[in-house]
Amino acid sequence: MVFKRMLGAFGVGAPSVDTVLATPRVLPGGELRGEVRLKGGDFDAEIERITLSLVARAEAEIGEGDAEGVAEFLRVEASGPFTLRTGEDRTVPFQIPMPWESPITEVEGQPLYGMAVGVRTELAIAKAVDKGDLDPLHIAPLPSQEAVLRAFVALGFRFKSADLEMGHIYGVDQRLPFYQEIEFYAPGHAPVGEVELTFVADPSGMAIVLEADGVHGDDTFGRWHVGHEEALQRDWAAEINGWLNAVGQYGGGFHGGHPDYGHPGYGHPGYGHPDHGYHGGGGLGAAVAAGAAGVAAGFLAAEAIDEIGDFFEGDEED
Repeated sequence: MVFKRMLGAFGVGAPSVDTVLATPRVLPGGELRGEVRLKGGDFDAEIERITLSLVARAEAEIGEGDAEGVAEFLRVEASGPFTLRTGEDRTVPFQIPMPWESPITEVEGQPLYGMAVGVRTELAIAKAVDKGDLDPLHIAPLPSQEAVLRAFVALGFRFKSADLEMGHIYGVDQRLPFYQEIEFYAPGHAPVGEVELTFVADPSGMAIVLEADGVHGDDTFGRWHVGHEEALQRDWAAEINGWLNAVGQYGGGFHGGHPDYGHPGYGHPGYGHPDHGYHGGGGLGAAVAAGAAGVAAGFLAAEAIDEIGDFFEGDEED
């Protein structure tokens, strides 16, 4: 038994963990349900806790360059201490409320290239190597968000890619440490080449932020803030087209105005620039300071996630 415990300290014969999602596809603000399935190893194990966290691939601007890593944006404890007996099978159910600002990873069942979000399970074992599991999570848009996305398709935009940017958008009540940018190629007749779309949702509604290169080379922003029910009634194709016309008319020739959140918002394009700096704590699962050292403290190795297809391979069973 002593020899087995010594091996267990190195992870040999230790318990195994497998997380099964009952709702692998969820909505922002919805509920993620599932269970953590444990299998006892070759010795009784004192489990200190089971922790579940939501993680996503994200990018951060550091000086004149970019850093890429994995950001944790929710962490919950699924279980406290207990003893897992030799060979015992145990199931721990869980329910996790999804943040309303959760990034979208697919639209109508089609994945958004560039997105990688998952559920990470950590099994802390006293006097032994901790075990873990990592499972991909698919997040579909809210009906209010889907109404806006459909308008882009109707106007002839083509999806390019999506990513998460660390930082906060100026003037938006944002809770997560990052925001999502969904990038589109604009149709040939548009006065811009590409448009980036960002949603920042909460229980009552959502902020919609559009960013494009103006005709004079300056970034041009348009903003709306609408309730979820109201969003379903709006003619988003007409509103986005009106904003594009305003961009073509005014270009990047003036600065300083902020769009009215209570108005459709496309009369004049807005020029409130997103703030890419870090605000307060909570950045990447811990307080994040500006600079390479702060990012390194919160990011996993960037080379581990070079390819989106490899992002969830090789879970922490090793």
